[in-house]
Amino acid sequence: MAQIFVIDRTGGEHRLEAQPGRKVMEIIRDAGLPLEASCGGCCACATCHCYVDRAWLTALAPADEEEVDMLDMAFDVDAAQSRLTCRIAFSEALDGLRVTLAPN
Repeated sequence: MAQIFVIDRTGGEHRLEAQPGRKVMEIIRDAGLPLEASCGGCCACATCHCYVDRAWLTALAPADEEEVDMLDMAFDVDAAQSRLTCRIAFSEALDGLRVTLAPN
């Protein structure tokens, strides 16, 4: 089974099973981690903000204009590593992806 690694806001690491075709937001939320995701994945709130481990940045499709606009409204944005988990579609190529939940 494919997996992702999520660092929570206290520094704890969680290994989560991940199925291709699901959004990273869904994987994290369904595992019970504290990811608000208020809009349910519609890219309308930025409450699923995370930092993608630098080693994985080139494996992701670039952020589209809608995601960039939402990140402009988020707090503690890192220009290089910030992404919205609702915009990251998990695939086998992302097996082992590492993300850190951004502060609330």
